[in-house]
Amino acid sequence: MLQFRTLSKEEINRELFQSFIRHQTVTDCWRKENDTWLIKSAPFIDNWTDADYETLVLCLQNTVATGGFVYAAFDDGKLKGFTSVEAKLFGGAQKYLDLTSIHVSEDMRGRGIGKELFRAAKKWAREHGARKLYISAHSAVETQAFYKAMGCVEAQEYNQKHVDAEPYDCQLECAL
Repeated sequence: MLQFRTLSKEEINRELFQSFIRHQTVTDCWRKENDTWLIKSAPFIDNWTDADYETLVLCLQNTVATGGFVYAAFDDGKLKGFTSVEAKLFGGAQKYLDLTSIHVSEDMRGRGIGKELFRAAKKWAREHGARKLYISAHSAVETQAFYKAMGCVEAQEYNQKHVDAEPYDCQLECAL
């Protein structure tokens, strides 16, 4: 049975992710060329390393410590999905809050967990003064299909920090 709840800083550690499978086989990605979005072949396999998990733990702990939101899905007590939203508003009209992560374990995809996590992130952001979620998301066709289904569109205003960090990511926004 699935359970969803907010995580505390103290419970975010490497062991939390022992049953979480971050694996994605990517074949095609969206790329912007001359102001036009195109699907391009860009095959690779995305598997997180131990170092990636250690960085993730530190980032999620920091999100909680700075007043942000980390929300998770558990199946039989095992972490199977999570999302995070930063607490600091940004953008020209201070309208965005940053959805910094949303991931579902490979063995649990297609069961509505991502949708529930996204709804919770939107609700939290709205309650904390945002008008839109900002998402710097992987450009894989499957990933972008999820965000489109959730009502996201290309961001009106790009966050340069995200563009510099991940130049192939798609910069999205979702109205709350």
